[in-house]
Amino acid sequence: MSVTITAADVNKLRTMTGAGMMDCKKALTEANGDFDAAVDFLRKKGQKVAANRSDRDAKEGLVIAKSNGTRGTLTVLSCETDFVAKNDDFFKVADNFAQIALDAAPADQAALLAIPYEGITIGEKVIELVGKIGEKIELSKYESVNAGQVIAYNHPGNKIACIVGFNKAVSEQMGKDVAMQVAAMAPVAVDKNDVDASTLERELEIAREQIRQEGKPEDMVEKIAQGKINKFYKESTLLNQEFIKDSKLTVLQYLQSADKELTVTAFKRIALG
Repeated sequence: MSVTITAADVNKLRTMTGAGMMDCKKALTEANGDFDAAVDFLRKKGQKVAANRSDRDAKEGLVIAKSNGTRGTLTVLSCETDFVAKNDDFFKVADNFAQIALDAAPADQAALLAIPYEGITIGEKVIELVGKIGEKIELSKYESVNAGQVIAYNHPGNKIACIVGFNKAVSEQMGKDVAMQVAAMAPVAVDKNDVDASTLERELEIAREQIRQEGKPEDMVEKIAQGKINKFYKESTLLNQEFIKDSKLTVLQYLQSADKELTVTAFKRIALG
């Protein structure tokens, strides 16, 4: 059964990718309305569009990163409008939830929502906020990282934040530099071996199709595709990315300029909108 593609659907894909209206409509039609598949369709046709879609579902709200040194947390209190997100009282509640998440170290989002707060639970407080503010409010995301040292970075405006775990102590400046790299460049993994298998296979399939579209012979497709994957690793894995403050260095080389054993063990990044 075919899915009806609306003008709103086309506009949403245009916003996500920057591709043309007719290209977006065709992609959604081919993908039967599946947005992720439509993005892949556009990329296979050689369109320069966003490869990462995981953080595009969240709308307005605040993302807050915190660290106590060896543990870091990310929490998102989401809402419908930027007007609410910029309210001081909304920020105070979001910051309180973030601090509780850091201090209590809940195992998951459900455990965080069950923690007592002002005589009720955090989950019940969220429901109370919905009634008070008149918008859909959710404590929509919770992530944590434990490591030798964890750096928290909040980009001004609290629309992007990240936590980065290092295997050992790192200087304040170096830790902030790497966290800002994560915030700005949105890597998909720490290193090549950390890339999710499904992500890698999707990138390979897109690369193969792009090469075929260019008219390259079939016996060269796999070799060229592997070259594209190496480029993907360089652009999309943190330790292999060019360091934003010095393009002559990779992030790993920057870390090892201070300590040959220093590396990143994990990171989490959330962007709203």
